[in-house]
Amino acid sequence: MAEKEELTRFGVSIPVPLIEQFDRSIAEQGYTNRSEAIRDLVRKSLIDDAKLQGDKQVAGTVVLVYDHHASELSSSLMELQHQYHHDIISTMHVHLNHDQCLEILVVRGQLARLRTLHQQIQVLKGVLYAELSVTYVVEEATGNQHSHPPVNGK
Repeated sequence: MAEKEELTRFGVSIPVPLIEQFDRSIAEQGYTNRSEAIRDLVRKSLIDDAKLQGDKQVAGTVVLVYDHHASELSSSLMELQHQYHHDIISTMHVHLNHDQCLEILVVRGQLARLRTLHQQIQVLKGVLYAELSVTYVVEEATGNQHSHPPVNGK
């Protein structure tokens, strides 16, 4: 929370075995209290990719694993990345073994457009796995934008 937000308290009735299982789970994840764990669950449910409208501005990742030896696949992936250069913030490429590569595309843009990018990647011959994960909904500017210092005096 950037600024001190007003909090609302509410009660929830949960069966004892379920809350005990929840408490064990959140303790394993490092939570020190239920409130923050529940807030995180609520945040996650609000940015569930399946529930978001396509016109939302979002940030997230496209993770893919592919066969390095698949004919023309590297060229096709590179071409797609150039077509979506405004949406792709960064990429990371990892050689998993002699045959397989992992790529992570960090993306930001209109959800419908990012879904299209994901679909175009996952249908390419040689792509073994591709997943779009939306991790953040970009809120509209409210006037409280931070500014970046000039680069090289510009």
